[in-house]
Amino acid sequence: MKRTSGLGFIFITILIDIIGIGLLMPILPDFIAHLTHESLNASSQHYGVLLAIYGGMQFIFAPMLGMLSDRFGRRPVLLLSMLFSGIDYVIMALAPTLLWLYVGRTLSGISGGSFTAASAYIADVSPPEKRAQNFGIIGAAFGIGFIIGPAMGGILAHWGTRVPFWAAAVLCLVNFLYGWFILPESLKKENRRKFNLREANPWGALRILRKYPLVWGLTGTYIVSNLVGQFLGSTWVLFTMTRFGWSTEQTGISLAAFGGVALVYQLWIARWLLPLWGGKKTILITLAIGTVECAAYAFSTQGWMLYVIMVLGGAGFLTMQATQGLISRQVGEDQQGALQGALTSLASLTGIFGPIVSTSLFAAFTLPGAPVYFPGVAFLAAALLNVLAIGLTLRAVLRMRVKT
Repeated sequence: MKRTSGLGFIFITILIDIIGIGLLMPILPDFIAHLTHESLNASSQHYGVLLAIYGGMQFIFAPMLGMLSDRFGRRPVLLLSMLFSGIDYVIMALAPTLLWLYVGRTLSGISGGSFTAASAYIADVSPPEKRAQNFGIIGAAFGIGFIIGPAMGGILAHWGTRVPFWAAAVLCLVNFLYGWFILPESLKKENRRKFNLREANPWGALRILRKYPLVWGLTGTYIVSNLVGQFLGSTWVLFTMTRFGWSTEQTGISLAAFGGVALVYQLWIARWLLPLWGGKKTILITLAIGTVECAAYAFSTQGWMLYVIMVLGGAGFLTMQATQGLISRQVGEDQQGALQGALTSLASLTGIFGPIVSTSLFAAFTLPGAPVYFPGVAFLAAALLNVLAIGLTLRAVLRMRVKT
């Protein structure tokens, strides 16, 4: 299998998966409010808990899926993830009560190993010096997926809030068929290793990361950067609807623009900046840019400002890409699945706490009786988290010699 061919296959696989997720983003808060018969603000905490369930299941199961991909290959893990995601969307499309949404999100979280296996797949087919750049394929798929998905979700919502769920289910089944007939295996048999049950859990994942001091030192940066993303993603729709009175279509367009900016930076600009700055400088510079960007979102007073901010602050999208690339270079070929599973598991903790904390902050500062009315509070908190990530990165690179 040629490297370029393998990267093309995995790009399409992730892209279809992200489009399915993006379809639901503009309509999920309204759909929850419909099922609970509550206002958008009052139901925002249900929204946060549903997002957190996905992260909780990933925390538990991602290490196991990573280990399984090291043992049996990336392809079967990806196929199972696609199939279970399709089942998840069907369950949510049929949901008569909020409980059904919880069941669906639980299943999708368990099968959320597609990104773990995809990251390991990219590491398999990339030379070490190109991994940071090639990890941008994941970001590019996110970018295009969030251009197409939210826009489609907003349009399809005209025919009912359940229609985007059915569209996402169809995409996942198409993705499954695509993988079944076309996606090749990336992990050579000589690079596979035995399944270790002791490492196939969150605590075993910690032991894997601690084996490599450089990896452990940068893991904090990776986790905090993921938490920033959770804060932004969990409250973007709530913020824009409340602060600017945007409709579902307008929020879908803004998310599409967000994805477009991410695509340009991660797929093209990264190929210039990463070699120019190197791994360490890229992480620190993009974290500083991200700090200013998040603070600017928090205090924006007009909707058009969000578009200007996301374009000027787009380099912040490169933080996780650079960090993941730097970390992956420290681990052997036979442990990429375990490494990515461990990172996914720890990062998924942010998917538990991020949505709950950020939506709770949003509710506390927007509901009647709030001490201060400030819909952008979660974005300001994200800016402070970026400052923390800068400190963690400096601590890691000053104490250790990091191969960039």
